Amino acid sequence: MSAATNHRLVGASRRTGPLGVLGRPTELFERIPYSVIALAARVFPAAVFWQSGQTKLDGWRVSENAIYLFREDYKLPLIDPVVAAHLAAVAEHVLPILLVAGLMSRFAALALLGMTLVIEVFVYPDAWPTHGVWATCLLIVLARGPGALSLDHLLSRASNRKA
Repeated sequence: MSAATNHRLVGASRRTGPLGVLGRPTELFERIPYSVIALAARVFPAAVFWQSGQTKLDGWRVSENAIYLFREDYKLPLIDPVVAAHLAAVAEHVLPILLVAGLMSRFAALALLGMTLVIEVFVYPDAWPTHGVWATCLLIVLARGPGALSLDHLLSRASNRKA
């Protein structure tokens, strides 16, 4: 009996045994394409940061309220509140665009992970469950890449064809 035949028989016996019913959903879940998981891991944290960035703007300018929050509530060490408010507003708009598009994805994920760490440590330390979810999504992108539904993937394929 060949190894392939043996593997099919073992697989079949697992599905028909007393726990075989539990194996079928697991097999379906394991077929979820990584590109779909990676897209979700990029889009959902990006949306949170984008929405936060929107709250910092008054038209095309950083709002006085955002500067006030950085000065009075957030009180980040080592950085002027006006500079911090402007940097955060820019980062919370540019990095989510890069992340959703899947362009420079690992860089964007790393930068947003850094922002998440700063927010957790200095701004909202009690919100660690929420920040943990963001960090998990961003770590997926860092560790495994943005997936096939990304500009990074398309650019990589194009450059491999030329080489």
